[in-house]
Parts: sequence; C-alpha cells; structure tokens
Amino acid sequence: MSPRLVIPVDDPEGVRLAQHFGRASYFAIIELSDEGQVVNKEVQPNRGEHTGGRGHAHSIILELNPDVVIVAGMGPRGLAGFQNRSIPVLRANSDSVDHLVKAFHRGVLVELTEGCIDAHYK
Repeated sequence: MSPRLVIPVDDPEGVRLAQHFGRASYFAIIELSDEGQVVNKEVQPNRGEHTGGRGHAHSIILELNPDVVIVAGMGPRGLAGFQNRSIPVLRANSDSVDHLVKAFHRGVLVELTEGCIDAHYK
C-alpha cells in the first residue's frame, strides 16, 4: 500500500513547507509508490478558520485520509487529533517538500510528540 502524506504548504504548487500548520495556505496531498516515487500529488486550499473558513486545520486534514502528516510544528490540540486516530505526525527537517518526501522514504524524520508551547490553544 502506498503511503498518503499530507504537508501544509504556502504555495499553490506545493513546493514549500508552511511554518505555521493551521495558517498554511494550502495542503499538499502526496501519494508514494513503494519505491518512494511520487505517484500522485494534489494541492488543496486550507478551508480552516485561520484562513477565513470554518473548522480546525487538523479536522480538515483528517478528511483527506492521511497515513502521515509532516509539519514544522503543531499545537497540542491538533497533535492530539492525529494521535487519537493513530496517524503519525513527523517533524520536518527542511522547507522543501521534495526533500521531505525523500526524508520520509528514507525513514529519517522524527515523530512529533509534543505540541508547540506558543500555540493559541493549549
């Protein structure tokens, strides 16, 4: 089964990681082959409350059925939402989505275990 990654991004092409999870302009949804090749990539706008929509970013991402989420950081509530569904949240080690996909396939990304202390909702 090919993994489905969701990464918050700032650009409609989905090449640059967003530094603030909930305020990301878009979410890149990337499906990989067993060999780590991108077999499908789409970018969807963030419809969450931080971008003028409704709902929380983590709830919107859960609707995208991710196997893994890769972020720069995340607040405790969002992290708990993924943990409650047994979806790993991995800490990004680069701003480049291409680099993150390769790092994920190599297994070098570390799981995020605590939410950011400066998050709005603790």
